[in-house]
Amino acid sequence: MPTAIDKDLSLLRLLSPEVLTQPHVLYKALREYDPVHWDPYMHAWVVTSYRESVQVLSDFSSERIPSAAYLEKLGLTVMSPFSDMMRMQMMFMDGPKHKQLRGICASAFMPNRVEKLGETIASAANGLLDAVQARGQLDLIADFADPLPSIVAARLIGIPLEDREQVHLWTRDLSELFGNFQHDPERLTTLLQSLQSAKSYLNGLLRCPHEHTTAGMVQALSAARADGSPLPHDEIIANIVITLIGGHETTTNLIASGYLTLMRNQNAFEQLHSHPELMATAVEELLRYESPVQHTARIAPCDLELCGKKMAKGDRVVVVLAAANRDPARFVDPDNLDLARVDNRHLAFGWASHFCFGAALARMEAQIAFPILFRRLVNPRLSDPRLIWRQNAGLRGLTRLPMTFETSSNN
Repeated sequence: MPTAIDKDLSLLRLLSPEVLTQPHVLYKALREYDPVHWDPYMHAWVVTSYRESVQVLSDFSSERIPSAAYLEKLGLTVMSPFSDMMRMQMMFMDGPKHKQLRGICASAFMPNRVEKLGETIASAANGLLDAVQARGQLDLIADFADPLPSIVAARLIGIPLEDREQVHLWTRDLSELFGNFQHDPERLTTLLQSLQSAKSYLNGLLRCPHEHTTAGMVQALSAARADGSPLPHDEIIANIVITLIGGHETTTNLIASGYLTLMRNQNAFEQLHSHPELMATAVEELLRYESPVQHTARIAPCDLELCGKKMAKGDRVVVVLAAANRDPARFVDPDNLDLARVDNRHLAFGWASHFCFGAALARMEAQIAFPILFRRLVNPRLSDPRLIWRQNAGLRGLTRLPMTFETSSNN
């Protein structure tokens, strides 16, 4: 029987706008009360401590998609198209199949390819600010943090640049499936339409990859062979979708939420502005402090004990990455933003075999974007102090970030 404490500490509270605004209040209370906690409302274990999070990410199974029979039993057959897609995504695989797919997809994000994108990222960032510079105001998300990674992702994945905005709209819809614990029935029709539209569009690219795309993941997956046979189109599409969600959403939220965090901490803002040599460690600290990805999940591979709690084989385990990233047992003064923090092995990009292969690109985009924002936006100020966070419990980001600024004479 759930108790009042269970209700107060349930992760389902993240679906409330009030809790979503300041999730670390809930995370801290949960971590201090019970770092490995059975959430009866989620029907899952919730892990908020760093050490146990690393253990789960390292040793537990990623194969956590419910079967068609289970969805039918719950009366959720409407979710079948989504679960069918997710079952083919490397994010929800273990073992050789995961390793094979990951290797193929990651080939488009090899360090030598990412490094060559520096000038492209800087040019795109400056071009986006050129469009708003004269008016002295912008929405940092709509005008900058959203389109920048969209342009870069289109280039690396192999999507024609003129199609990127539409692809991003579909991707944004589908990201709700990965971030929220429950789904709004009123949104399911829209999400199904976005899924079908995205699949149809990507299928068209796959049929003629050399005609419509640049070299990237589309071509790499089209040319790949598994046991001598080409990958099924549905499998390729599923993994392009998860890469779009991970690469775009993470970077958008890192840039926008990171810049907001700096604006809220003026000493840190001035420190980074004056000492650009801190940029690499600063980006790591922003990833730790305001993690773009809040949680992920795993399945207990066998009957076991974790932090004194007995788990059964097949139990669902939710790892709250953002909570682990502020665990005082791992990080000194974790609620303090320290741009020079050196010992900073955070979990923002995951851990072990499922560590985000796009991490180097996200870091690079942020390390290029922040100096350009510092140079181009003089004396930035929020034009609306009311911040509205997107209704996505897992992929934390703002709906908008309107700002005013003065124009630099050194543009």
